Amino acid sequence: MGRYVDGFVVPVPKHNVEAYRRMAEDMGKVWKEYGAIEFVACIAENVKPGKITSFPQSVQLKSDEVVVLAWIAYESREQRDRINEQVMKDPRITESMHAASMPFDGKRMFWGGFELLVDL
Repeated sequence: MGRYVDGFVVPVPKHNVEAYRRMAEDMGKVWKEYGAIEFVACIAENVKPGKITSFPQSVQLKSDEVVVLAWIAYESREQRDRINEQVMKDPRITESMHAASMPFDGKRMFWGGFELLVDL
């Protein structure tokens, strides 16, 4: 078993980008405290709606929103499961994850866990 990555795609209102950045920085510090090896959030700069699929279509992007792509990397799936169990009990995270304080619409966010296929 090799490295493991949790990936996220999130629609963020443009006026909440700074709030999202602060939230991601705070949450990333917690994940890294528990052992994640990488916590990254990227804001879309060159993503256009597609004819069939695209990042904007995937989150039903509105005109006043931007797509954020983020991931958390771990040494293994086992480490990821252990870290996430600890993180989800941490009050710094549980307080941040209340819907009222989220700077985006979590209903249109999607995520998943991935095993590395190529790592150059």
